[in-house]
Amino acid sequence: MITEDFIGRLRQAPAKRLVFANSDGATIHGDYHLTELKAASFDAVDCGAQKNQWKETIVQLWIPEDEENGEFMTAAKLLSIYDKVAHLIPLDPTAEIRFEYGDENFPPSNYHVEKISENSG
Repeated sequence: MITEDFIGRLRQAPAKRLVFANSDGATIHGDYHLTELKAASFDAVDCGAQKNQWKETIVQLWIPEDEENGEFMTAAKLLSIYDKVAHLIPLDPTAEIRFEYGDENFPPSNYHVEKISENSG
């Protein structure tokens, strides 16, 4: 999913809690913090000498050891962080958005956003 689509969906439901889940339905811990937003640019050459270039928006999430409230961040809070960062560095709205995260249930990785779903809860 590209950054502008993800951010646009959050702007439609700012009071909703953001619960990140994998394809099996397992969710990350509710105590997560957004610790870094990265505007990444890649210049690469593959084994066939093909040049590739792309940009990504990488959102780093982290679970502090001393957090115990279990609350999931609201869309409004993530949006306020995103908007503040977007005034400081150029975030490409057409770049793919990924989430960098890892815990005992999720191997540390950059995760793609495949879809956003909204429920009444």
